[in-house]
Amino acid sequence: MVWLSKRTALNSASVPGVLIFADDPEQPITLRARSILLEDGGALYVGTESCPYRSKAVISLYGKATEGDEVEGYGKKFLGVGRGGILELHGRKPRSWTLLDKTLYPGGLCYGPYTSEKRWSSRGLNVRIVDADTAQVVAAGRFDTHLLVDENRRLRQFLSYHSPGKAVAIAVGDSAAKSLTLEMRLFLRDLLSSEYILHLGYRQPWALVGILGGPPTSTVEDAKPSQGNGTVGLAVAAKDFRTYDGVNFRITAFSGWIKGVPHHGFKVEVSEGIILDLADEVTSWLPGDRIVVASTDYSMHQAEEFDLLPCPECRSNQVKIDGSPLYLHMGEIVDGVDMRAEVGLLTRNILIQGEMEEACYGPNHCQFFNFDTFGGQIKIQRDFTSVHMAGVELKNMGQQILGSYPVHFHLTGDVDEKGGYDPPSYLDNLAIHHCFSRCVAIHGAHGLLVKDTIGYDTLGHCFFLEDGTEQRNTFYHNLGLLTKAGTILPTDRNEAMCLSMRNNVYGDYIPIPSTDCMAVSSFWIANPNNNLIDNAAAGAQAVGMWYIFHQVPTGQSEGQYPAGQSELTPLGKFYNNRVHSNFKAGLFIGKGVKTTKASAANPREYLTVDNARFRPHQDADAEKPRVPAVIDGLVAFKNNDHGAWARGGDIVFRNCGFSDNGIGLTLASDGTFPVDEGCSLEVTHSVFVGESDNVGSQGGQNSYWGRGANREYRTLPRNKTFPIRGFQIYDGPVRLTRCTFRKFTPTTDRHSSAIGFFMKNAWQMTPQNNVSLLRMERSVGLQVFFGAPGQWFGDNNNDGDKMSIFHDLDGSVTGYPDTFVGRADNYLIRHPGCLTVPRWNGMICAGKYAQPVFCPDRFPRSEIFACHPWESSSPGFERT
Repeated sequence: MVWLSKRTALNSASVPGVLIFADDPEQPITLRARSILLEDGGALYVGTESCPYRSKAVISLYGKATEGDEVEGYGKKFLGVGRGGILELHGRKPRSWTLLDKTLYPGGLCYGPYTSEKRWSSRGLNVRIVDADTAQVVAAGRFDTHLLVDENRRLRQFLSYHSPGKAVAIAVGDSAAKSLTLEMRLFLRDLLSSEYILHLGYRQPWALVGILGGPPTSTVEDAKPSQGNGTVGLAVAAKDFRTYDGVNFRITAFSGWIKGVPHHGFKVEVSEGIILDLADEVTSWLPGDRIVVASTDYSMHQAEEFDLLPCPECRSNQVKIDGSPLYLHMGEIVDGVDMRAEVGLLTRNILIQGEMEEACYGPNHCQFFNFDTFGGQIKIQRDFTSVHMAGVELKNMGQQILGSYPVHFHLTGDVDEKGGYDPPSYLDNLAIHHCFSRCVAIHGAHGLLVKDTIGYDTLGHCFFLEDGTEQRNTFYHNLGLLTKAGTILPTDRNEAMCLSMRNNVYGDYIPIPSTDCMAVSSFWIANPNNNLIDNAAAGAQAVGMWYIFHQVPTGQSEGQYPAGQSELTPLGKFYNNRVHSNFKAGLFIGKGVKTTKASAANPREYLTVDNARFRPHQDADAEKPRVPAVIDGLVAFKNNDHGAWARGGDIVFRNCGFSDNGIGLTLASDGTFPVDEGCSLEVTHSVFVGESDNVGSQGGQNSYWGRGANREYRTLPRNKTFPIRGFQIYDGPVRLTRCTFRKFTPTTDRHSSAIGFFMKNAWQMTPQNNVSLLRMERSVGLQVFFGAPGQWFGDNNNDGDKMSIFHDLDGSVTGYPDTFVGRADNYLIRHPGCLTVPRWNGMICAGKYAQPVFCPDRFPRSEIFACHPWESSSPGFERT
């Protein structure tokens, strides 16, 4: 047993005994090593579960990709745990992440910071009026009292218009004295308690900040003597205020001459740091710690980092940040959808880090990255004795090499009681950030608990299940954000990587990025039998949470289950998860990976995106009853394309909220009706919002900024003209019931409808699609839209486009119970009693309708007939 009590450097260490970090708060410990291997009784202890480590411990892994030999099964620059190894890391467990409880505005102020600086062209007295309760600049004016006598009258009217108590800032531009009358000087002296205005001279710098009608103590001013050399310096006046909701801010005015050029300007900005109000108690967050505030807009790149300042005045749920936010971060439930930004703590008192070079080098894919990506790694292998990590920070970890990740459970099998581990293995309260290959990789491992863990600013899939065999793992209250593309798998790659990396395709095949690659996700779930509870996917280059299906197990797990089993496996628990600020989709259920090598028959690379459909059955047996997959409590907002997409059945979405997505939710059926009539999809007790009061912020790689339905400027999904839809019908059958729609209003630029249809749809659609008990609020300007020829809908003439239809069971959309809503030119359902609704490009028809399905594959061509009879009638109907 070795007690480590000081800074220690090793080359490579295979620890044969027990290494324990001494816990002395006065003596932080750093261990530097090229690699550390724990096996055959080797153990590393930094704290224990019952006695967490109190001091500061750093394990620093060093070495270049081009130096030294690899250790078989581990590689380089690693902390490895093998057969008989023990890794027990237990630091302080501060609150890992929480939510904003009050909106954080750009600059920390509700109306944003204000800055105005000019040199020439603003001669005279420049004035700003500021609402001292909100820090909003409510008026601005320039009055050329140097050249024009009448400007005195206009200035007096301007100031008199604003009520006493407003803050005022004045700065001289160039000169303001020549035509400034004595009457006006006396008025300003009395109104603002100015000591300088009576004797203000030619080209004399003067700045003032005060309160209209306030006492003499409310005014701050400064003046510089006028000189002929063209350089006087700046007269600066600054005064602190406090908004009605407690934000301290400063108004600054300045005026002067520098090198013969007149300068003047104004600033309204937060002073003394910005205080964040959070949803939970955060007294475990300390001054000097670093936090990240997630984006609440379409671009994940609006996530922002801040250091914490001392804040004796803060309440238990408040912290003070050093710096000023650039973007809007929501701290409210907006239009019924919880859009509060996640706030994560990146600092822990146990730090494991990779030591990095200043730039990319050697074999590290420098054509894609301008920084070193050869970080450290932790790898846990089969038959370890125990692994528990809690309260640990991992920085500069992971490598762009298959199998080299920040934390990697590699082919360990069951790591809970089922595998003989008591207590079960867990990762708790980790902060994994600025890493170069994933966050947590679970590969051939089952029963792992990953809890309160943050994965931020990483490359490739973040929380990652690898081969499709991984089951019974639980992800509880984790946060993944700023998940960027990596090179390792086709699904990790962006467009440039996909097109460039062709070593594993067959022949001269050129990958199609949008279908072969471009799938990087914060949560990549390769088997449905895992639990996702209270997690947040707050920004990925493609998808927040993706349930992907392996037709057969892949990689080193080949042969562990029969073909198709994962698609038939019931879903674990999915409850109360949040997905936002993702480019492709918040939640995606469907698709698979290619499980065969590239060949002449299929030249695409192994593990590219492929087709699959989720059809859960009892015991993963297609002959047994279906088991509905329940998506409960999903919140999806500000995703560029989809809030959620799911293909399969049975799938039920309930208690969900969708807002500000390009398309809120699309459900696509499993198989083809009527082959499998048991498949069904349902949405119930959910809210859909088109354009909420979260207008977003320009910048941070947001591509589109334009007018909203109420003529306000806002960020937009996909494109200024993209047709926004709340619920999108693809084929069916789907049931939409007990849901609320609000704020779907078309503009001159784009269509926006509560219910829409899959665009350019060549597939069949069933009249069994039905809606009931819907609430269309008055803010819904377009309940249904069937598309129109143009940019997004093409010629709108595919079979699926023409036969789009749903059944309004109770009239909650049309006002007419038991009617069908179809496209206006669908002659198969039209009869004299139908009502045409031009704005929908649709019609409302009473009657009975069935889906005609012809079966030429079952019968000789001469005997083609309708497998299911089609009939309709056209009774009259009365509006409810």
